[in-house]
Amino acid sequence: MTQNLLLLLGQYHPVVIEGMGGYDPRDPALVAAEVSERLMSYWGQNQVQKPKLLITQGDPLEERGISAITPLVAARFGLSRGLVCLDEEIAEYHSPNADRDNVILEVKYSQLVDVLNDSRSGIMERLERAIEDRIDRKNQKRKALGENPLKDYFRDFALLQEVTKAACSHLCRGITVAHTSSEISEFSVTGFYTVGLELGLVDPDDMVP
Repeated sequence: MTQNLLLLLGQYHPVVIEGMGGYDPRDPALVAAEVSERLMSYWGQNQVQKPKLLITQGDPLEERGISAITPLVAARFGLSRGLVCLDEEIAEYHSPNADRDNVILEVKYSQLVDVLNDSRSGIMERLERAIEDRIDRKNQKRKALGENPLKDYFRDFALLQEVTKAACSHLCRGITVAHTSSEISEFSVTGFYTVGLELGLVDPDDMVP
């Protein structure tokens, strides 16, 4: 079953949209419209041959933020959605709370870890070290600012974010990545997107301007 799911995923062009969660104060319809315009422009210049699949990462449905924006973008382009969730032993609450509306394909984080490990020997160790190093540096900065350290779950969700993009890009021979805002907080999970770029796991050309 696992191999069949991955083969099915490989037939699509994954679209990953990253951004703030439910704390995003903006109207999701306006943000979705802006993201859709940028995607349309990007795909006008970068032709995609495979059918597109909008990949989500287990966000529970909320009135604002990424989980409210992605269904609107999917509807704009008539896309189905794929879902990646953390395994139960990592975060038992993650999969049960995920929004599954319009989801036609679901894989676990560990399955994509296997894809990544098969693609490049030792890459998960390098990615984990890079994420942990980035967290340490962010926490040092937060301490200097008199702020509390980042929550422990940041490591798991930063890894989920980067493994999803890297494994999907490898498996599907390409990916489109878009952000819901040009201003990304360095203390957000989205802010870890630079790690995947630095390790060569995501091609900068696959990032929507």
